[in-house]
Amino acid sequence: MQAGYIQQLFAERIGGVKFGLDSEIYKFEKIKRAKQAALRAHPGVELIDLGVGEPDEMADQQVVQTLYEEAGKKENRFYSDNGIAVFKQAAADYMNSVFGVGGIDPETEVNHIIGSKTALAMLPTAFINPGDVTIMPSPCYPILGTHTEYLGGEVVSLPIHKENHFLPDLDSLSPEILKRAKLLYLNYPNNPTGAYATREFFEKVVQFAKQHNLIVVHDAAYAALVFEGEEPLSFLSIPGAKEVGVELHSLSKSYNMTGWRIGFIVGNSHIVKAFATVKDNNDSGQFIAIQKAAVYALQHPEITENISKKYSRRHDMLVEALRSLGFTVEKPKGSFFLYTAAPKAVAEGPEFHTAEDYSQYLIREKMISTVPWDNAGQYIRFSVTFQAQDEVEDKHVIEEVKRRLSSDRYIF
Repeated sequence: MQAGYIQQLFAERIGGVKFGLDSEIYKFEKIKRAKQAALRAHPGVELIDLGVGEPDEMADQQVVQTLYEEAGKKENRFYSDNGIAVFKQAAADYMNSVFGVGGIDPETEVNHIIGSKTALAMLPTAFINPGDVTIMPSPCYPILGTHTEYLGGEVVSLPIHKENHFLPDLDSLSPEILKRAKLLYLNYPNNPTGAYATREFFEKVVQFAKQHNLIVVHDAAYAALVFEGEEPLSFLSIPGAKEVGVELHSLSKSYNMTGWRIGFIVGNSHIVKAFATVKDNNDSGQFIAIQKAAVYALQHPEITENISKKYSRRHDMLVEALRSLGFTVEKPKGSFFLYTAAPKAVAEGPEFHTAEDYSQYLIREKMISTVPWDNAGQYIRFSVTFQAQDEVEDKHVIEEVKRRLSSDRYIF
């Protein structure tokens, strides 16, 4: 079949005439290929995956049962468009019960989303024109930036560093950038650093947004996954926050419902309406039975509290193991990510010029998978979502990680 002309028709936003011909291999594809090669090279040896940022357990059994029951009801077969009223009410109640954010109008200030990724992809369509600017931390989840660029906008990255508690330095932005900026993207507890935003930081964000006419988009996927001594913190709990922004909540991480693709956007009614308008032209809504199962989940935040206890326990063990090997690492206050500086070399062994070098070494030589980040320094992200059934297995996995790493003496 002759179709050579198709190569000339790809849009520039995905590579134009070079689409599919670029030999560059992206980070996660390199990790995938390295894992496959390691498994072939070491048959019978378990690969310990500390890189996957997805829950290791299924959703709560009662959530699954609710889905089963609702899927069998004839009235749930229709399109849900921008969501059912009972889900919006549950989301508003959840914001009040978990985060203390009351006064949410479920009709005008909440809309369901088919996962945070889809919502982040859609939001720029409502606001970004060619030449407009999106501000986002680096490293971070790249989707919002991707679609800003698709629309002819510009992404300005703010490196986040340990010295500033992995919070972006908003004051470093130039007046020229701020004049063109429309969207400010935040994500706390943070992926990949695990950093926790303070109330004081969010207060500054609100004032900064008002001063520079910015829309704040807070991806709060991990907001309820916090550990001992910390209360779940919503950006919308700050006075004035609803005037400048919205928050995205996902049940993927907090309720082990990753593949279910359900969450909600909440906050400023104008932004929510704009999102709903774009969404209405992209999809016909999530399956109603999934929304009703999500209602049950949102009404039972103790499910998330129990999940948080498991991640906290695993973090404690992993931190202790890594410290014993020379890593400088602190337990995060939330999320399932542990972010630490990567070694520069192994004594009498290889040097690591990038975090990616070290990550590939771990897969190849230790059968341990992690995720490297070289955006703002050389860092490795461990995730405590490894496969284990109980506390005994948790301990076994961490002890095996320590055993495999202990044969090296690292230079930092």
